[in-house]
Amino acid sequence: MKLVVQIPAFNEEGSLAAAIAALPKVVEGFDSVEVLVIDDGSSDGTSEVARRSGAAEVVRFPAHRGLAAAFTAGIEASLRRGADCIVNFDADNQYVAADLPLLVAPIARGEADLVVGDRQTHRIPHFSPAKKFLQAAGSWVVRQASSTDVPDATSGFRALSRHAAESVHVFSKLTYTLETLIQAGSKGLRIVSVPVRTNPPVRPSRLIPSTAKYVALSGANILRITALYKPLKVFSAAAALFLASGLALVLRYAWLYATGRNPAGHVQSLIVAAILIVVGAQTFLIALLADLVSINRTLLEELKERASTTSPAVGSKPSNPSAR
Repeated sequence: MKLVVQIPAFNEEGSLAAAIAALPKVVEGFDSVEVLVIDDGSSDGTSEVARRSGAAEVVRFPAHRGLAAAFTAGIEASLRRGADCIVNFDADNQYVAADLPLLVAPIARGEADLVVGDRQTHRIPHFSPAKKFLQAAGSWVVRQASSTDVPDATSGFRALSRHAAESVHVFSKLTYTLETLIQAGSKGLRIVSVPVRTNPPVRPSRLIPSTAKYVALSGANILRITALYKPLKVFSAAAALFLASGLALVLRYAWLYATGRNPAGHVQSLIVAAILIVVGAQTFLIALLADLVSINRTLLEELKERASTTSPAVGSKPSNPSAR
C-alpha cells in the first residue's frame, strides 16, 4: 500500500521545508510514503524548496489558480503515482503532522473511504468567538446537505482512499472541503472523523481575507453542489413553498367568500395565487428534469470509475494474449 501526502503551496518557501520535515517517513499499514507538492503559480522559491526537502514530485502551475485547482491536480498526480491513500496537508504546517497516522488508520484498516481531521475548533485559542460560531454553523449546514455527521466540515487535513479520490470531482474555484463532503455523502462513501491537533498560525489565512465574503461564497457553493447532487430535494422544496403560498391565498379567498365578507375586493389575491401555483408546478417539473440529468451524470461518473479501475496500465501486456 502506498501513501501519498499532497501539499498545495502558494508562496510558501518560508514554511514548506518545516512542513515536509514534520511528516512521518514511515506509517503503519503502508509500504511507502511519498510527498507531492503542488506549486500553485508561486513567485518565490516554493518549487526549489520542495525538491530540496525531498518531495517525490512537484506539480507546478504557470499561474495562480487557487486551492481547489491545486487539490484536484494533486489528486490526479497522486493517482498516477499509484496511491492507495491520499492525505491533504497544509504547507503552512497548520496541523500537527504526528497525527497523520491516526488520520489514515481507518483507511488502512478498510473501515473508511474519507477521513476528516476534527480540529475541535471550539478549543482553538486563536479563533475568535465569531469564527468559532461560523465554523460550527457552517459545519451544521454541511451535515444537513451531505447527510453526514462530520463536526469540522472545513478542515483541510483529510485522507481519501483511492476509491474516494476517483469518485469525487471538484467544480468549485474557491476550495474543495465542503464540496467533497457533499459529494461523498451523496455517493454513500464511508466518512469518519478523528480528532487532530493544530499548531499556532504562522501567518493570516490567505483563503479567508474577508469572513463575510467567505460565508457568502461558501453558502452559494453549498446550495449549488446540493442542487447538483440532490436536485429533486432542493427544487421540490422550492416548488412546495410556491404551491403552499398559492393554496393559502386560495383558501383565504374561499373563506372570505363562505363568510360573505365581500371577496370581490380580493380578486388580486386569486391572481397572485394563480401565479404562485403555476410557478410551483413549473419548479416541480424542473426538479424532475434536474433529477434525470443528475442520474445521467452519476451513470457517467460510474462508467469513468470502472474504466479507470479495469483499464491496464500504459505499456502493459494483456495477461492472456491470443495465439497467432
